[in-house]
Amino acid sequence: MATLILPGEWIKNWEKSGKHEFVQLCKELTEKRDHGSEIRDVQAALYELCWQVVQGNLKLDLVASVLGDMMELRDDMTSILADVFSILDLETVALEEKNKRDHYTQLVGACLFFLPEAILKERLDPETLESLGLIKQANQFNQKIVKIKTKLFYKQQKFNLLREENEGYAKLITELGQDLSGNITSHLVLESIKSLIGCFNLDPNRVLDIILEVYESRSDQDEFFLSLIKSYMCEPLTLCHILGFKFKFYQEPNGETPKSLYHIAAALLHHNLIELEDLYVHLMPLDATIVEEHKRDISEAKQIARKLVMVVLPSDKSEDKEKEKEKEEEKNEKPPDNQKLGLLEALLRIGDWHHAQSIMDQMPFFYATSHKAIALALCQLVHLTVEPLYKRAGLPKGAKGSVMHPLRNKRAPRPAEIFEDLRRDTFSMLGYLGPHLSHDPILFAKIVRLGKAFMKEYQSDGRPDVKDKMETLLSCFLSIADQVLLPSLSLMECNACMSEELWGLFKLFPYQHRYRLYGQWKNETYSSHPLLVKVKAQTVERAKYIMKRLTKENVKQSGRQIGKLSHSNPTILFDYMLSQIQWYDNLIVPVVDSLKYLTSLNYDVLAYCIIEALANPEKEKMKHDDTTISSWLQSLASLCGAVFRKYPIELAGLLQYVTNQLKAGKSFDLLILKEVVQKMAGIEITDEMTSEQLEAMTGGEQLKAEGGYFGQIRNTKKSSQRLKDVLLDHELALPLCLLMAQQRNGVVFLEGGEKHLKLVGHLYDQCHDTLVQFGGFLASNLSTEDYIKRVPSIDILCNQFHTPHDAAFFLSRPMYAHQILSKYDELKKAEKGNRQQQKVHKYVAACEQVMTPVHEAVMSLHPARVWDDLRPQFYATFWSLTMYDLAVPHAAYDREVNKLKAQIKAIEENPEIPLNKKKKEKERCTALQEKLQEEEKKQLEHVQRVLHRLKLEKDNWLLAKSTKNETITKFLQLCLFPRCIFSSIDAVYCARFVELVHQQKTPNFCTLLCYDRVFSAIIYTVASCTENESHRYGRFLCCMLETVTRWHSDRVVYEKECVNYPGFLTIFRATGFDGGNKADQLDYENFRHVVHKWHYMLTKASVHCLETGDYTHIRNILIVLTKILPCYPKVLNLGQALECRVHKICLEEKDKRPDLYALAMGYSGRLKSQKVHMVPENEFHHKEQPARSATPASQQNGPGSTGKPATSTSKTEEGTSEDGDRGKDKSQGTTKPVNKANSAAAKVTTSNGNGALNSTKATKERDDKEKSGKEKKEKKEKTPGSTPETKVENRREKQRDERAGKEERVAREGKEKTPKADREKVKAEEKSIKDDKAKAGNGEPVEVSRERDAIKETKSKEKGDRSAVAGSLKSPVPRSESAESERDHKRRKLDSHSSPSHSSSVKDNSNEPKESTSKHHVNYNSVARSKSREREMEKKDTDSTQGRSKEKKEEKDRKERKRDHAVNDREASQETKRKKDENGTNSSKNSKSTSPTCDSPLSAEKEKSKRSKSSSKEKAESVKPERTSSGGKKESRHDKEKSEKKEKRESSGGKEEKKQYP
Repeated sequence: MATLILPGEWIKNWEKSGKHEFVQLCKELTEKRDHGSEIRDVQAALYELCWQVVQGNLKLDLVASVLGDMMELRDDMTSILADVFSILDLETVALEEKNKRDHYTQLVGACLFFLPEAILKERLDPETLESLGLIKQANQFNQKIVKIKTKLFYKQQKFNLLREENEGYAKLITELGQDLSGNITSHLVLESIKSLIGCFNLDPNRVLDIILEVYESRSDQDEFFLSLIKSYMCEPLTLCHILGFKFKFYQEPNGETPKSLYHIAAALLHHNLIELEDLYVHLMPLDATIVEEHKRDISEAKQIARKLVMVVLPSDKSEDKEKEKEKEEEKNEKPPDNQKLGLLEALLRIGDWHHAQSIMDQMPFFYATSHKAIALALCQLVHLTVEPLYKRAGLPKGAKGSVMHPLRNKRAPRPAEIFEDLRRDTFSMLGYLGPHLSHDPILFAKIVRLGKAFMKEYQSDGRPDVKDKMETLLSCFLSIADQVLLPSLSLMECNACMSEELWGLFKLFPYQHRYRLYGQWKNETYSSHPLLVKVKAQTVERAKYIMKRLTKENVKQSGRQIGKLSHSNPTILFDYMLSQIQWYDNLIVPVVDSLKYLTSLNYDVLAYCIIEALANPEKEKMKHDDTTISSWLQSLASLCGAVFRKYPIELAGLLQYVTNQLKAGKSFDLLILKEVVQKMAGIEITDEMTSEQLEAMTGGEQLKAEGGYFGQIRNTKKSSQRLKDVLLDHELALPLCLLMAQQRNGVVFLEGGEKHLKLVGHLYDQCHDTLVQFGGFLASNLSTEDYIKRVPSIDILCNQFHTPHDAAFFLSRPMYAHQILSKYDELKKAEKGNRQQQKVHKYVAACEQVMTPVHEAVMSLHPARVWDDLRPQFYATFWSLTMYDLAVPHAAYDREVNKLKAQIKAIEENPEIPLNKKKKEKERCTALQEKLQEEEKKQLEHVQRVLHRLKLEKDNWLLAKSTKNETITKFLQLCLFPRCIFSSIDAVYCARFVELVHQQKTPNFCTLLCYDRVFSAIIYTVASCTENESHRYGRFLCCMLETVTRWHSDRVVYEKECVNYPGFLTIFRATGFDGGNKADQLDYENFRHVVHKWHYMLTKASVHCLETGDYTHIRNILIVLTKILPCYPKVLNLGQALECRVHKICLEEKDKRPDLYALAMGYSGRLKSQKVHMVPENEFHHKEQPARSATPASQQNGPGSTGKPATSTSKTEEGTSEDGDRGKDKSQGTTKPVNKANSAAAKVTTSNGNGALNSTKATKERDDKEKSGKEKKEKKEKTPGSTPETKVENRREKQRDERAGKEERVAREGKEKTPKADREKVKAEEKSIKDDKAKAGNGEPVEVSRERDAIKETKSKEKGDRSAVAGSLKSPVPRSESAESERDHKRRKLDSHSSPSHSSSVKDNSNEPKESTSKHHVNYNSVARSKSREREMEKKDTDSTQGRSKEKKEEKDRKERKRDHAVNDREASQETKRKKDENGTNSSKNSKSTSPTCDSPLSAEKEKSKRSKSSSKEKAESVKPERTSSGGKKESRHDKEKSEKKEKRESSGGKEEKKQYP
């Protein structure tokens, strides 16, 4: 109360100045006119003054006089002072100090003379009044007050109705029921009513009741009755009680409240004549009852849903229960009347949204609007609200629209004129409607059209000042779509038009907004309302019914049912359908066909449902074995491809999902992209292409489409255009490419850690294949501008985006082609010249302009030393060209044209086709035919231009700075190997490019070396491939072998395509190709030997891989072998070796690894069918070459000069070294491949000293230089490759090696069982061979010592004397043999170490130091050969030991005796001849003379005689151990029979060799 504080100075100087100041203040306060605030201020001033008296600060009489004076200031000053005293009375009663209370009573007593007693009695407490003496006793006063109040307020006046005049009520009703159309106003009628009440003594409340009754019956006269009630009524609560009494009357069990009563209650509420809170308590049912009812509805709905989903078995008990429930439901069919909802409806009808909203807020969400009448009333109100805006913005052109009569009620919500007005009431009204907007489809359409109009305005209006408002409105429309439109659609009965109307709005939203809405709709909306719960259950039940009956035959009928169901509840239906497809992939085709009756909105929802199914975190994307992708994911991917191709569904969401998965380092979902691109663009990626398809893929786009794919995918133009548009619009093309390129390595190094190797390989292949497929799609569908604009330069791709080089060039290749063609067209237009030559020059100029920046860019991709071997121009040319640029597939074009001709013929001959259709088909085929022919012509011109360009470029491709071996290594490492496994077409391209480089006579390019490196070292490459890469690598090898086979098969072809070509030079100089000395070329027969060597190397690698037992090795080599089957194996014994190993795999893997078993069985069957085309080794290449030189085999340099003794020696060496290697393998498990490579290298490279690829002339030159003391320098410059003859001989020995591998176990058993005497013999023989080897290392011919040993062995064995074997170790060597110069020995050492390539057929000479750049490079030593020889001899002994059986012993003995006599005779004559040769001819051969007598016929004859002697000697060696061992053995007959059978079965190749070496 004390808001105004009197200054302390006034109190102190009260009499002097304080009193005057206070009076002055009060005067000012009373004069102020400020809407009643002056009273409060005066009260505060008086209160403060009186409080000073109570405190004792001022004297009583002084204050009383001042208060008395102030009574004159205002008329109501006494009442104001009385109020102050009443407040002080309450405050002082509670005080403990009695003196303050006394001061207060004294003050009031002093003021009694100017304060009326009546006022004080009203305001002050009875006890205070008693102390002041105004009343006698306080208790009596209190009792008197209670009696008066009871009489006034609580005692009811008794009316005797009989005493009241009925005439008065009759007149009242007549007065109220009169015609009100005239000038009768409520004021006039009220006067009449007052006079009737007074005249007839009527009860005013009863009169009010009658007024309400009449109003109820005349509810159209709102204005009159409302103004009458407003004038008549004095207390709102009274009116409320009367209304409540009326409502109470209808709250009987089956009572129904009349709508008129609701109407008048709503009207009175609307005009604020009564308060809603006062009336609400009189209405039934209670709010708690309503909440319970709502909960019961939800639980019942859920129970019904559960019943529909569950499989219930019929039983008597359950049937009885259902009957009881039905009876209960019949009893409760008439629910008690809900007066609150009735009032709510009435409020909505008159437009009182404020009160209606208040009532709805008291109830559960959507409870009120779940009653149709209320929903329709609210819809009507919304209609009226949006009508002006709808007519302006939403009404379609040409439509009139229905006429809406606005409410006469001025207090109703204001209609919306602009979109901003919708926020005022309309959006909240729609929010309360929720799913029950379904009752009014017209309003649904209006709201959707308003949304469309707003979205167009939103997208076009870019003003920053209205941006915030527009954003708010957008969020409002999205909320309405989520909470009202989609749930309402669910409750609509199959309304396709509404679905399409809604899509008109939704398609204007970005897909992110749409998918958010669908997600809410699918996962949350259906649980928000009992009706929706039931609808969901019914939809699932119906979906099950349809899907059970869906087949290919009834697609149309089922499709219509699916369409009907999907118009309202697509999310539920599709969710169930997708779950079925994930289990049963055979449903995909009928489901896709049945979706043709869907609306656009449903297709969009389907896309969302597919993405949600793919992203389901509860599902594993791998099968339980962790080696393959789950079948559900594969099914969904197939569905994606089929659905998105057939129907116009937006792809952006799906593609973004795949992109996001790749960003997260997950590559499983690339399967989806692969399927989508394959189906929509018709681009198929498979490594199972036939050769015809592959050939077609090297042509133009039309040929690819016609002949390049398994399925003829027609009509992909529209779908591929859609895919392209989505990729460009959402900027996904390049990101997808880059992510896929990066993810290839991510699969291995990031994802692959815990995954099974098989799965990692599969994911890698999938990633790679999808990249190739997607890149191919972009290249063929994007325009030049679009492509160039999106793909950055090669250095940015590789260095900034870390794209692997093969993928980067794959993406850039179409860009280069586009740029070159556009530049070429520019140049053609600039200078008009029709001559072909001019066109070619322009093309070359265009290439230079486009590719020069590329040449500079690629420099940064590799270290600088790389460019010492390869020029950037060569590197870029290799990577930028394709098969389309190198050759025209004329056969493929002809094949497709002939097919079309046959089609036309078939159409003409078919009488069933209607004429108009015939005409159309024929026109289509003819047009296609013309297109193909035109395309062929165009490609032919293009290829000619490209070849001309390459011819001009080739001289600058390869530098002569480093060795040719280095150049080939870099070419294989950076170009050939990365690209040949990129795609099937690239595999063919790589093979053809090598052939082209050879044909172009490219300087410094060694074709022989290139082919040799490719065929000789396939183990490591095969082992590191994935499954699909193996297919491609196999195809590459097949194409390489095709070329080699073509050259091998015909001398004419070889001489035409290889002779005089720099690629077939056997000597290279640092200065480059010098024009070609005829002697430096590899002749045809030697080439055949080399090819045999390659076949042998392939066999060896294949056998190694098959024997490893490793899954990847076996799978990959089987795939590669299957691919190269047309060209390999061609040699019978190699084929047999392979067949044996593959058969073993079939037996081992049958129950272990079924996929390997299937591969092996497939290959085995095909290999057997190829057997008829295989030839014996002597037909594949000539094994005996005529001698052209008198030089011994260890020194011959001319082609075809290797004699038979050398052959046998090399065989022995190889066999023994192979055995040695195998022995090592047992102890060194993992080093097996390296050891094999070592032995192979030793055999191939150094088996024949200096090698026989060089001519006699080269030999003479070299000998001259040696004589002059420049031995080492010359060796560095001219170290030649090993001879083809010796390689051929080596291969023969390798065939024995294969047998040795199989018979190894038998040999060891033989060792164990051989008597001690025999074992000593064997050791002695091994020792003699070691001595021979040592002699050979010192420059002595091996044949001589071997012949001598053989003779001694024969004699000693015949006598049975063991010491003879030991004596053979000390056999004297003639001086002429030991006189072979140390220079040759040194030269041989140089030869064995000179080349870093372990298998090169041509050695490369250079002054520069050689680097070991390949992991396959192996150092060679003579130890391997000596060990291999030891093992060969040991193998022969053990083989012969165990290969005898007692049943055939006598017969064989007879034959051997005869043969021995003949052999001994031959050896005697051979010995005498050999001694003469050693003393005479051999010494002249070993001399440093360069006389031309080396080609004399005499020396040739001697060579022949040597060959015959060595062959007979071999026979002797092979026979005699057999005889010896058969005599003194203690083996059982059973063991011998067993070993002999095994030998016969496993060494079929041995018989072949016996035939070949008589």
